[in-house]
Amino acid sequence: MKKKVLITTGGSGGHVLPALTIYDHLKNEYDMFISSDQRGLKYFEIEKYKPIIVDTPKLKISIFFPFIIFKVFLLIIKSLSILKKEKISILISTGGYMSLPLCLAAKLLSIKIYLIEPNMVLGRANKLLLKFSKIIICYSKNIISFPKKFENKLRILKPLVRKKYYEELINIEEKRLFTITIIGGSQGAKIFDNLLHQSLAKVSKSINIKVIHQTSESNKKFLINFYKENRIEHEVFVFEKYLNKLLIKSDLCITRGGASSLAELSLLKVPFISIPLPSAMDNHQYENAKFYEVQNTCWIINQKDFEKQNFEDLLLNIIKNKEEYLVKKKNLENLNYQNTWINVNQNLLSILNEN
Repeated sequence: MKKKVLITTGGSGGHVLPALTIYDHLKNEYDMFISSDQRGLKYFEIEKYKPIIVDTPKLKISIFFPFIIFKVFLLIIKSLSILKKEKISILISTGGYMSLPLCLAAKLLSIKIYLIEPNMVLGRANKLLLKFSKIIICYSKNIISFPKKFENKLRILKPLVRKKYYEELINIEEKRLFTITIIGGSQGAKIFDNLLHQSLAKVSKSINIKVIHQTSESNKKFLINFYKENRIEHEVFVFEKYLNKLLIKSDLCITRGGASSLAELSLLKVPFISIPLPSAMDNHQYENAKFYEVQNTCWIINQKDFEKQNFEDLLLNIIKNKEEYLVKKKNLENLNYQNTWINVNQNLLSILNEN
């Protein structure tokens, strides 16, 4: 009889996408369940994963805080019921406050807890739950704010990337134009909407490029018209279920610093310019990008230091003087040497099967 595993997640794509990837890795070996809050549902194929809803409120200090605590208490009781009813043996959390009720309930029931930390900074929820967990899985041993006394619980895994990205590696097509893709991440990026198109238009006067641009619904029509007027080949989209098929067309990506986005670009060997979200908790997006910059696979621009002329000069240098670009692309290839779905699958199963 297969052991039963529940993955708890929710919130942003940075939490949900690793959870879905883990689910797909483990579904043949375990009887799988997954939970999410309402915010996280937009990343699910509902019929495929059939998520259990545990809608944890944000733990924000306000006059309503006593009511929030009471709701969390009720969700812990609900979580106890879920874990008992489904006879869960292992709970896996991808971090965030939304996982707290199930993790606390699992602790009360002495269920094994495994934590996933996709960022280069230990998340606050994971830091709180670390002492209750059996193992925490990270992408590097150099996690900022990681307590030394728990280093024995640390296990290293290649970044969790969805299977369709591995499959895309065999579908690389020859491209006619240098293609720049702009993705804002699940938390959006107004600077990408308001500034980058102007710089790309200026660059296009010196060299032909193609632009693939993620934007908001309200800005989509404007960008399409703008790129048409400037005679720039383009694809403009709001949300793309098959983003992998767009990224594989890319020579360069301009992005935030979400762990999942950077891992996907790394696997596809697409060098990128990261403009981390300044308000990201504990500056984790910058630290995520720094992990790749240290390995000479990307460029980082601090948003507060963004200057259009410098950005345009950087783009032109990347496109026209390929030496630095090709070094970064080669370094991405080296970084992902033997990074296959099967190898990650075997390593993940090995970690869960430790005594």
